Order: sequence, then C-alpha cells, then structure tokens
Amino acid sequence: MTQRAIETTGTVDEEHRLVLDEPLPIAGPSRVKVIILVPDDTELDERLWLEAARSNPAFEFLTDPAEDIYTAADGRPFGDWRQSRPGPVSARRPHRH
Repeated sequence: MTQRAIETTGTVDEEHRLVLDEPLPIAGPSRVKVIILVPDDTELDERLWLEAARSNPAFEFLTDPAEDIYTAADGRPFGDWRQSRPGPVSARRPHRH
C-alpha cells in the first residue's frame, strides 16, 4: 500500500482529542495513520508510555515466551559503559577487528 504524508498542526484538547488547525485535503470518511510530534518541553508521564506500549497490538509479540531471551545476568546496567571507557565519546577511536 502506498502512503503519502500530509504535515499539519493542531492542538490536543482537555479530553485528549486532537483538533487540527485546518481541514485535511483528503476525501472522507477515510482511515489514516497519525504520528504525533510533541515539543521537547512536554514531558509525558512514563506510566502513559508504558500503558500505550502495553495496549498497542504492535508489541503483542513480546508476550511470547520465545521472545524472552535475556536475563538480569546478561550485560551490564545502562550507564556502566562510561565507567569502563574513560574520556569523551568523540575522542575514542573506533575498534578495528
């Protein structure tokens, strides 16, 4: 299926509904895919992200036990890589095999 992008602006109202600033240049009724870009200064509650991921069918495959391939013993906690590699990232040379 071929898709085209239409950029527009809008506002999310008090009831969490998207209200567009201008009418869309497409005939309706029609199903569309929407991507929302929020300003960086808007911090969304982590619970909202987790709930969205939990209820989104795109992530349903993660409930399959076959997808659970890592344990707490794998790797190091995020952030530990800085302790093992001194100096700024830009000053490091790439590792060559």
